[in-house]
Amino acid sequence: MHALRHVILSPSGVEFAVALKLISSTPSTLVNVVTAKSNLLRVYGIREQPSPTSDHVESERDKRARVRKGTEAVEGEVEMDQSGEGWVNVGAVKSNANQETATTLRFHLLREHTLHGTVTGVDKVRTMASSDDKLDRLLISFKDAKIALLEWSDAIYDLVTVSIHTYERSPQMAVLDSHLFRAELRADSLSRCAALSLPKDSIAILPFYQTQAELDVMEQDQSLAREVPYSPSFVLDLVADVDSNLRNVIDFVFLPGYHNPTIAVLCQSEKTWAGRLKEYRDTGRLYIFTLDLLNHTYPIITAVDNLPYDCLSLLPCAQSIGGVVILTANSLIYVDQAARRVSLPVNAWSARVGDIPSLPLDKDLDLILEGSRLVFADEKTFFVIRKDGMIHSIEIISDGRTVSRLVLSPALAQTTIPTVTRQLGWGMLFVGSTVGPSVLLRAVRVEEEVVEGEAEDTSTALTAVVDTKNAMDIDDFDDDDLYGESKPVTKTAANGATPGAYPLRTRSVIHISLCDSLPAYGPIADMTFSLSKLGERYVPELVVATGGGHLGGFTLFQRDLPLRTKRKLHVLGGARGIWSIPVRQSHRVNGTSYEKTSGGLYAGENDTIVISTDANPSPGVSRIATRAAKTDLTIPTRIPGTTVSAGPFFQRTAILHVMTNAIRVLEPDGTERQIIKDMDGNMPRARIKACSICDPFVLILREDETIGLFIGETERGKIRRKDMSPMGEKSSRYLAGCFYTDTSNAFEMATTDGTVAASSNADNNITSTLQAAVTTGHNSQWLVLIRPQGVMEIWSLPKLTLVFSSVAIGTLEPVLSDSFDPPAPSPPQDPPRKLHDLDIEQILIAPLGESAPTPHLFVFMRCGHLAVYEVHSIPLSTSPSGGRSVSLQIVFTKVLTRTFELSKQEDAEKTVLAEQKRISRTFVPFVTSPTTSLNVNASHTLTGVFFTGDKPSWIIRTDKGGLKLFPSGHAVVHAFTACSLWESKAEFLVYSDEGPTLLEWIPDVELDTSLPKRSLPRSRPYSNIVFEPSASLIVAASTLPARFASYDEDNNMLWEPDGTGVSFPQCDCSTLELIFPDSWITMDGYEFAPNEYVNALECVTLETLSTESGNRDFIAVGTSIDRGEDLAVKGATYIFEVVEVVPDPSFNTQRWYKLKLRVRDDSKGPVTALCGINGYLVSSMGQKIFVRAFDLDERLVGVAFLDVGVYVTSLRVLKNLLLIGDAVKSVWLVAFQEDPYKLVILAKDIRRTYATNVDFFFTNGELSIVLNDEEGVLRMLTYDPSDPDSRGGQHLMCFTEFHCHKECRASRTIARRTKEDNEIPQAKLIAGFTDGSLSALTPVDEGAFKRLHLLQGQLLRNVQHVAGLNPKAYRIVRNDTVSKPMSRGVLDGQLLETFEELGIQGQQEMTRQIGTERIAVLRDWSLHVGPW
Repeated sequence: MHALRHVILSPSGVEFAVALKLISSTPSTLVNVVTAKSNLLRVYGIREQPSPTSDHVESERDKRARVRKGTEAVEGEVEMDQSGEGWVNVGAVKSNANQETATTLRFHLLREHTLHGTVTGVDKVRTMASSDDKLDRLLISFKDAKIALLEWSDAIYDLVTVSIHTYERSPQMAVLDSHLFRAELRADSLSRCAALSLPKDSIAILPFYQTQAELDVMEQDQSLAREVPYSPSFVLDLVADVDSNLRNVIDFVFLPGYHNPTIAVLCQSEKTWAGRLKEYRDTGRLYIFTLDLLNHTYPIITAVDNLPYDCLSLLPCAQSIGGVVILTANSLIYVDQAARRVSLPVNAWSARVGDIPSLPLDKDLDLILEGSRLVFADEKTFFVIRKDGMIHSIEIISDGRTVSRLVLSPALAQTTIPTVTRQLGWGMLFVGSTVGPSVLLRAVRVEEEVVEGEAEDTSTALTAVVDTKNAMDIDDFDDDDLYGESKPVTKTAANGATPGAYPLRTRSVIHISLCDSLPAYGPIADMTFSLSKLGERYVPELVVATGGGHLGGFTLFQRDLPLRTKRKLHVLGGARGIWSIPVRQSHRVNGTSYEKTSGGLYAGENDTIVISTDANPSPGVSRIATRAAKTDLTIPTRIPGTTVSAGPFFQRTAILHVMTNAIRVLEPDGTERQIIKDMDGNMPRARIKACSICDPFVLILREDETIGLFIGETERGKIRRKDMSPMGEKSSRYLAGCFYTDTSNAFEMATTDGTVAASSNADNNITSTLQAAVTTGHNSQWLVLIRPQGVMEIWSLPKLTLVFSSVAIGTLEPVLSDSFDPPAPSPPQDPPRKLHDLDIEQILIAPLGESAPTPHLFVFMRCGHLAVYEVHSIPLSTSPSGGRSVSLQIVFTKVLTRTFELSKQEDAEKTVLAEQKRISRTFVPFVTSPTTSLNVNASHTLTGVFFTGDKPSWIIRTDKGGLKLFPSGHAVVHAFTACSLWESKAEFLVYSDEGPTLLEWIPDVELDTSLPKRSLPRSRPYSNIVFEPSASLIVAASTLPARFASYDEDNNMLWEPDGTGVSFPQCDCSTLELIFPDSWITMDGYEFAPNEYVNALECVTLETLSTESGNRDFIAVGTSIDRGEDLAVKGATYIFEVVEVVPDPSFNTQRWYKLKLRVRDDSKGPVTALCGINGYLVSSMGQKIFVRAFDLDERLVGVAFLDVGVYVTSLRVLKNLLLIGDAVKSVWLVAFQEDPYKLVILAKDIRRTYATNVDFFFTNGELSIVLNDEEGVLRMLTYDPSDPDSRGGQHLMCFTEFHCHKECRASRTIARRTKEDNEIPQAKLIAGFTDGSLSALTPVDEGAFKRLHLLQGQLLRNVQHVAGLNPKAYRIVRNDTVSKPMSRGVLDGQLLETFEELGIQGQQEMTRQIGTERIAVLRDWSLHVGPW
């Protein structure tokens, strides 16, 4: 049995981050940030852009616009009234107003890569080549002890690999527990070397050349050093080469300000723990030593011992202070170069677990620092961000370079749960999180004036406050919870007194504000499928329990972009096209009609008319509709004939209407102003099949592949033909074409001497100054054409100068650059050219994006290939040739590729019936402002493209999620347009298989992941979730922190806090919640004991007397009751029933449900897994499995049991077969027999494996068992008694091992139905992982598997993989019991998806070597990669 494993969702969150100057061609980018999580690498740019105007400011502008001139308030009048002083300093008010900053910092995703390796660190270095381009290089370390050096290439606008350094075969990596070790990466601040930690207390050192002197010493050629910027690396054994006590390394960092690279290593000479402190305490040590890279000597500068045993990490201080800050669980310790220590305790445990001298403890202070992260805001102030997100500032008080004490402030604000913190420069701090969103903070030190008379408490003086002008409200907390006691009182420094009643002093304070955040949902704890109602139809929705701590909640995923129907518009029609157009009445100036535009494309304008067209009845009909009442349409004008396209013209004062044989100019009311018949003399031309309208130009494409170009004359209000002689012969043929108006200034022309040519709209040949005044700003316009031989040409307007040509688009190459060719000749007309599968049917250049849309090129081929290219401005590397005087300084890089399987239509059919059946596949650009449920007025704008046809899709790009393609969920979409006729920027008119409808996106949909999602923050995490089908409700088990107290058998408390700064420990407790999935309100709940938590939650079908069928769905819960170290853990099994009750009138719902407890059955051990089988309940209790009957709806009666392994992790049922997953004994296959009751062991897996999840996997009469273990290894096992190695079927045979490198927490089996429509569907396995990723395991038939497996081998050898990693080695599982890896049975979807990204020539070369067809392989791939 074969399967394909592919990723549905990439990992979520940020585990590693580094700030660096990576890209040179983006002047608006302050700094680049590279983030990594698991095997996902993302490159962001932080851009400074104008702040969005708030709704309050907009309302104030509207108020001022309505105030009569001369009666508005003077500047400062409001301030005068508020202060009541009776006077106002207008100059001061003006100066203060001018100081307001109108920009903000935002993340923009530039590139992302899924790597064939697990990232364990990222850092930056500068090589000798950096002296030329002033750019940093990127270092990435991987789990298998590799370091990759990458740099940015402007030619392909992506990262390229410089080198890879591997240490996986070093003796240190040969230890048995090396898979438990995580290699950490550090780089010297002056880029002299990088270090990678290895097992057995070793560090791999990679030196870099920095100066010519180093090359002279090493006797290296300078040109060679630019290609090979590093010297040979070596492994440093800390115990043998530095100090014999330097073992059990906890953390290490490079220290700045030293002549040679200097490392501080935090270690533990003797391992100990809380129960061993009487024998060993204060076992921590700190060593600071220098690396002499030439002589390989490592003198120790400072050695500090007797540090607390619970040291966690190091933070290097600035060069002006020196030393390091050590984070421990109970204190913060500063250590300088002279080994002086200053310890700041944060609770009373610090004095109990260690003997280090400390500063006095604040009596009210009781903090926990486990999970905290440290980051410097400036040289003497750093922030401690605790694991609950609370931010504390610590000020280092020093006298010169001698530090005297550390001052801790109260909590300033609450932010995300930190995993990594980085200082980015420009006062920016980045806090990355693996369990929730990552945030960008700004911390700026300012001098504030303090009035002497104000109350001031110097004992609680703060060094930082929250900037309330840009409050940190990402967690939606109340202000009291968010800011704590952040009083604006800080240490004051008297810089002189101001004359007056109250002398003024200044204080230095750090203002913290939230700039931006990266959305993430964190690890997946559990998931289930539910039904989501979209209008009148139900669609499957994946409900996932995600996040942790106060960032916990639910995340809802759907396969298609969720839409809801607002109303049907059958009167409109539109099976052949719909266009919603904004048209205004024209103004007359000196006899000339024009409408002056403001802002961007249709900015602030609502649509006024809708044009629709149908092919039936023949020869077609077109309608012009306007808004009649609140929701109705009226159709005042009907025109016989089919409309090809329509659009606003003459600055939105007229309508340009293109039909199959004529071009018409219509007045705003639909009356005809001008008509031009498409004739060649007296002979009719071929029918017009497509056109592009871009005021003042019109392009038509006919069925015989000829084109026509028209231009509008603003003074006359009419159009005329434009001379096309610069483009070649009159009989030139073209497959597709479009206009593009450049609003982003990405299209810049350069002449042969390298100077930038003038914008085409600055042309002196424009008709008149009036037309120049009313045209849209200074945006240049361009014409894009595709010739039959697969050449793309870009012509400037209005002069028609060829500025770009490329033949690479015909094969969809990854990069399209200018070939500097002259205009391509047309092929001969005799014989007529036949259509080819690789002909380009549609082409469009349109902006895509959120806050700053950028141009993208959209290409669709006749065979079903869709490609999207991003446009990048680059300086020309070669001078134009071939007689061209100018060229565009741009390059197109491919960012998305899809292959659709299309329904073929006979080209010879020209009948009326064939015309009506024809499916139009076109790109339609749109601009929308989706609504949000929290704040209706606060909306953002998205610029996207919709692809119509039988594979309708939304193509959308967000700032932080990149480019995504989402299916629309329709079987076919014939026509599409964005519509604001009803004064809403979030509506769309769509003619689909359901007819003409007005649609909108559901509120709060987020499009930054591969599946559309909605986030439901609940301020608490959930461990289990299940769907109750009878009432369509969600039942979930939430996890809350609770104080834990230990009792003896007589219920006497064994310990309680015995002093200040000491508190009870925390443990998890669970509650059960019954949730209504439409509004996500909690209907009912059940609270367990404070020391009881839920292990298993299932919806099971049990036999009952309360229904006619004899069966009913119940909620079964298995729990553990923790009683401390000295007493054995117990458990319980609960059976709940969801019952309907009378609804509460205060809630707006017609039905209400509650949880009714039927049974609570105590057990002697924890109940860790549950399931139902044939109307019975199967539950685990310790080392036993019980099958129980639900007797009289009030008790559980055991009918069978079985002694199993050590700790049951999962139970799965298929008919009467039972799979038992164990933490030690892997998986057992058991059969349940009812007469007599018996559990029969069929087979076992004999290897010792921690099975986190086990599942049945079947297709076409074949059955396998899928097992996931804690190391992330996926194994497929089979029950085959005919195999002699199975000993008559007693052993389960493992035939495939596939390494996923991440632990699977939850899995669900769904049905997969193929076109064969078998009676029993195939099984498809959806798995959720701890890094937030989601994967699917899909059965593959034998023929497709052979083709894809051979292709996988070709891709391994012939494709350059990011960072030089080996995909095959990434998936191999170490197994000493077999001679070669057992990785054949599962295909790697991550590797196979690179085939679709190749150009067509590359694809043909790959498939030619394996003897198969390219189309067949693409069809195999597209049939197996759907999410569900």
